[in-house]
Amino acid sequence: MKNQIFNPYLPNYEYIPDGEPHVFGDRLYVFGSHDRFGASFFCDNDYVLWSAPINDLSEWTCHGVIYTKDQDPLNRKELNPLFAPDVCQGTDGRYYLYYCPCNTRSIGVAVCDTPSGRYGFLGHVCDGNGQLIGQRENDPYPFDPAVLVDDGNVFLYVGFSPDLNWDFMEKEFGTVPLQSGPFVIRLSDDMHTILTKPKKVIITDCPDPGHDFFEASSIRKINGFYYFVYSSWNSHELCYAIGADPEGPFTYKGILHDNGDIGIVDEDRRVSYTGNNHGSLVEVNGQWYVFGHRQTFWCSYARQGVAEKVYLKEDGTFDQAEMTSCGLNEGDLLPEGSYGTYIACHLTAKDGAIHYVDLCDDNMRNNHPAFIQDGEDREKDPNQYITNMRDGSVAGFKYFSYKQNINLSVKTRGDEGLFEVRTAFGGEPVAEITLVSSEDYIDSEAVSCVIPPCEKFALYFTYKGKGRIDFYDFTFHR
Repeated sequence: MKNQIFNPYLPNYEYIPDGEPHVFGDRLYVFGSHDRFGASFFCDNDYVLWSAPINDLSEWTCHGVIYTKDQDPLNRKELNPLFAPDVCQGTDGRYYLYYCPCNTRSIGVAVCDTPSGRYGFLGHVCDGNGQLIGQRENDPYPFDPAVLVDDGNVFLYVGFSPDLNWDFMEKEFGTVPLQSGPFVIRLSDDMHTILTKPKKVIITDCPDPGHDFFEASSIRKINGFYYFVYSSWNSHELCYAIGADPEGPFTYKGILHDNGDIGIVDEDRRVSYTGNNHGSLVEVNGQWYVFGHRQTFWCSYARQGVAEKVYLKEDGTFDQAEMTSCGLNEGDLLPEGSYGTYIACHLTAKDGAIHYVDLCDDNMRNNHPAFIQDGEDREKDPNQYITNMRDGSVAGFKYFSYKQNINLSVKTRGDEGLFEVRTAFGGEPVAEITLVSSEDYIDSEAVSCVIPPCEKFALYFTYKGKGRIDFYDFTFHR
């Protein structure tokens, strides 16, 4: 790689959740929805596309807007958000984009001759009579489509489990009964007419209701088997199930990714603020990755893509990926230069982190740190950082490796206090950094930071003080 790459892997002004990674040719493309920083609902921006060459995942290129809300005839009046999409290469060699505009009860299809070009509206997924899937009685809820082209057959996966709020469903979708859960539908060669009735996707051996399907269908074929990836009722995790047939049944195998690392740490403790999750698997040059997203700004409407290495075992399963700051990087990060705090993979208040649904009012937000930016949405240098660290708040970064003693300085603004620096969560402090009160950012350096050479270590900064601070970056000194 020409450069180091972090989590989030795109520039810190970009908010693309629901990432579906696909390799087409010699590039890795990530198709996702598009949040707007400061918005009050999901997916407020039009679809844009980013890609990187498969031989250097640090060199991401933005291809600009590939599809807009008003291109769908059913959406031109209201301009409802475009939720999570997926893309496949059709049997004719062209590329097909599947998406569901909010509140339209439809699955849209757009097409392009290249994966990165401007997609044009093709039609809606419908039956042979032209009736739209999602508007007929007992159709699946049209949400989060995923698509697989396998041996000339086209399989569309779609669905949602809105059992928690049927009053909302009736209000938004009227009296047409829709089916809860994931479904699979075979499509014809025209890529939008169904060949089969929607079939319920069966997932067996799920250990408890929390890991059942909720949303975010994704499908991959690996070594002749089909991997159904989805977001569970727990909301913050991506689970997966494996089957021998693309239409199922699938057997539950575990968690791939959790944006609070629940399942890796103690079940009752999360290492960062959790929210919904959506993503999938991709293999690049023999290395498998799982893509997901994290939350920022005390809400679920400014999400950013993250990715981690995962390892395919001989039995075809994956272990859960650990949330890190290095993600797609070829190895651990170098203890050189400055790092922005927006790459923290651990962020908690004194009493821990919570789910973002619980951060519903200003009083709750005042007690918790968050990722934030000073600039407007998609401003090229928005100065993203951690705000509102109060007594006991922890920001953690994983992993680094080094071969000699190092020292540290930090850039903060706010009230006086100190940072306790640790190389393991809950470990003994290896240094203290005194912070003075300031309205502007100032640098503060550890007096005697004793971090001996180590093959792998983390950095945890715990704020101690009576006020609050903003934490902008930290710098290594030799």
